[in-house]
Amino acid sequence: MKLYNPGGERGSAMSYAALLEKIEIMRSTLRWATRLERPDVEKLLRQANTLRDEVMGLSHKERFVQAVSGDVPVERRHEAAAEPVVEPPTGERRRALLARSFVFEGTFGDNPKLLDALEIAEKAAPTDLPVLVDGESGTGKELMAKVIHANGSRADKPYVSVNCGAIPDSLLESELFGHKKGAFTGADKDRKGKFESAHKGTIFLDEIGELPLPGQVKLLRVLQSHEIQRVGSDETISVDARIVAATNKNLRKLIEQGTFREDLFYRLSVIHVTLPPLRERKDEIPLLIAYYGDEAAEALKRAPVALTPRLRGFLLRYAYPGNIRELRNILYRLSCLAGQTADLMHLPEDIRPSSTSAAPAPQADGAELSLAEAKRVASDEAERGCLERGLQEVGGTVAELARRWDMNRSHLQILLKKHGLHSKDFRKEH
Repeated sequence: MKLYNPGGERGSAMSYAALLEKIEIMRSTLRWATRLERPDVEKLLRQANTLRDEVMGLSHKERFVQAVSGDVPVERRHEAAAEPVVEPPTGERRRALLARSFVFEGTFGDNPKLLDALEIAEKAAPTDLPVLVDGESGTGKELMAKVIHANGSRADKPYVSVNCGAIPDSLLESELFGHKKGAFTGADKDRKGKFESAHKGTIFLDEIGELPLPGQVKLLRVLQSHEIQRVGSDETISVDARIVAATNKNLRKLIEQGTFREDLFYRLSVIHVTLPPLRERKDEIPLLIAYYGDEAAEALKRAPVALTPRLRGFLLRYAYPGNIRELRNILYRLSCLAGQTADLMHLPEDIRPSSTSAAPAPQADGAELSLAEAKRVASDEAERGCLERGLQEVGGTVAELARRWDMNRSHLQILLKKHGLHSKDFRKEH
């Protein structure tokens, strides 16, 4: 899927990934420029206006027609034919998603299970079918719900989130369906419920496995009739809300135990998406470290924190029982507690290794560091060392280092950001 460039030649197109690259180049220019003259400012304004026009040229029809048509970049052959599955080269599926203007708030890697989930979400998004997302706590289930909403035809309509496990049983019906004035003590005015608020949009039912049986019966009725009744009222109100539910529990086991209705499970899981834990998505960890490192720096209004090689090695090996949420919290903690550089001592005490030696430690599951992971850690350390030496030689002048190494300056800036290096720290006055 393409974004059309109104300023270009007739029939020209720009991929979503290319548009992102342009934006990153502009951000790098603004972030790293020590001084901008008026002509530079005017040039950036012109570029910003062009990017705005390109984004405005993106219509829902253009964004979603390919997903609806079922054009998927992965060729899979029927298993019964005993023919091999043809898998694309590493990174191709990820690039194809972005090229189709797939909206994703954050970053993701090349894990096949995750890409399967994202491709299912992409196909399901333009429809109104209910979606059930399951996975361990912290794997990004609400993010997946927002992805489905943002990539669907209801993207410009309300998105309403409900934590089913946080609502007291006595208030559940009022919270979901609203109430009339005087319906119960404290009901001093009419109030809309979550379903009415999500009319024409999407309602996200988090922790659906925590919903008590009486609430399940009422939710099933809404799914069947698309109508609600406010507490204390006989009037029925039509609601049109796309439902995305999520759980970190095994609903089939809950059905066997009699605590979850089987008919509701099948109503909710027309499209079923499972998110793999972060320990199965090791390639994503460096991306997330960079992403949340920048996010934390922006939130705390300070420069991104640099990581020592042994801390970075630990973060790449750690099993993350709390998944992405735990990794995000760790990066925020490091950004808050460390100065310019974070080390093992800045980790939470309950996960901090007992030894602070730089030697590779066993993984959290007891397995030794794999050869591939050891190579990656060593490669990262060598890359950082090379960048540090290069910056020292040129006195922190990124443009000069890019010229010497014959590489794109924006790519060099990305590498420096990855390792938390700042050119100002290598200037002669320091």
